[in-house]
Formats: sequence, structure tokens, C-alpha cells
Amino acid sequence: MNVLVFDTIQEASQKAFEVFQEALANNAKVFGLATGSTPEALYEIMVNSDIDFTDSISVNLDEYYGLAGDHAQSYNYFMNEHLFNKKPFKANYLPDGTNTDSDAEVERYNKILAANPVDLQLLGIGGNGHIGFNEPGTDFNGHTQLVDLAPSTIEANKRFFASAEDVPSKAYSMGIASILESKQILLLAFGEGKAEAVKGMVEGPVTNELPASALQNHDNVTVIVDKAAASLLSK
Repeated sequence: MNVLVFDTIQEASQKAFEVFQEALANNAKVFGLATGSTPEALYEIMVNSDIDFTDSISVNLDEYYGLAGDHAQSYNYFMNEHLFNKKPFKANYLPDGTNTDSDAEVERYNKILAANPVDLQLLGIGGNGHIGFNEPGTDFNGHTQLVDLAPSTIEANKRFFASAEDVPSKAYSMGIASILESKQILLLAFGEGKAEAVKGMVEGPVTNELPASALQNHDNVTVIVDKAAASLLSK
């Protein structure tokens, strides 16, 4: 696990952009993408650059269960607003939050991932150590699944909704096994609130109580953090 620490989010995001540039230069075709506030600066850099994804495919980590793609808080909407409308891909795949047949949706998305092996997977990390929406206790052998969101995740995401009651309690998410099948993984983490999770991910034991620690089992992981998120690391 290669850990890079930067003074500012902007500097860290610029380095993450360079990782995407290098991947494209090395013929990467499929990019696993993440949502939330963490990658926003990276996506802004992409939009304002000449990077070209028109021959690339994107697959997203997750989507809220019950939200249509045009809902302002859906991850489909987020990706369109922050990236896809300005930097088109050949194809974009996201879980369908409106599919109430979870078995069918899981099967559909697993087939998409099998047909489009991820070359570079972008991740954030939750304060409780989740990656995607794989909450503490998640089986590392799982693939796409409908998951129950932890109370801490709902609390953290309520700032995007009118109230905590409006935050969906479930989401479709790539599983840990799906994530670990990516050829290369890039994780971003910013702010003091992520410091404990980052320490556990990098220096702690591999345990499903901190899902991101599973990344220790992958041989090509780059972690890019600001000083606040790195503040508890011993090295």
C-alpha cells in the first residue's frame, strides 16, 4: 500500500488526477468511480482538463435504494452533474436504485462487472471504515449486494438531505470481493474525521470490522490523503 500525504485537498486531488492520466496512458479502459464530497475536487480537475474518456467505460460503486436516477441526491445524478455531462464516456454503468427486485439487480450488476473488469477503482472511505457501502461486519467474499446502511453512515449523509429520516436506509453496493478484483485501486481521504479509519486501514489488522483494511490484501493500492487524514499514522 503506497501512502502519499499532501498539504491540501487540491494538491492531493491533482496527484489523483495524474494517476488517472497514467492509467489511460497505460491503456486502462474501465474505471470504477465513487461519489460523495471526497472526489469532487478530482472531478473538477478532470472537467477542466483535456483528459479524454470517450473510449472508456465507467462503473460506479453504489447507489441509494429507492432513488431514481434523476433524484437530486441519487449517485446517478451526482455523476452526471460532476463528470459525465462534461466528460462523456463510451458507456456508464450504475446500480439501479429503483429496482425493487434486489436479486435481479444484483445479478445484473455482477454481470456488468464481469464483462467489464475494472482497471482503476477510485474509492473514498467512511469514518467507520466502509468502502463503497460495505459497512463494518461485511463479508470480504461478497460481490454486489443490497446493504443496510449503518446509523453512522446515515448520520454522515444527512447533510445532503432535508433530515436523517430522508436518507435512504439501504443501498446497492459493489462488494469487497468486487473491489479487490480491480487491477489498481486509488483511495482518497481528507479531513481529521477520516484519520482513525485511515490509520486502521493502513496500520491495523485486517478485519471486517473495518472493511477498508481488506485493501491490505491487494498488491496495487495507492492511498492519497491530506495531512489531517494522515494525522494518526505512525509512519
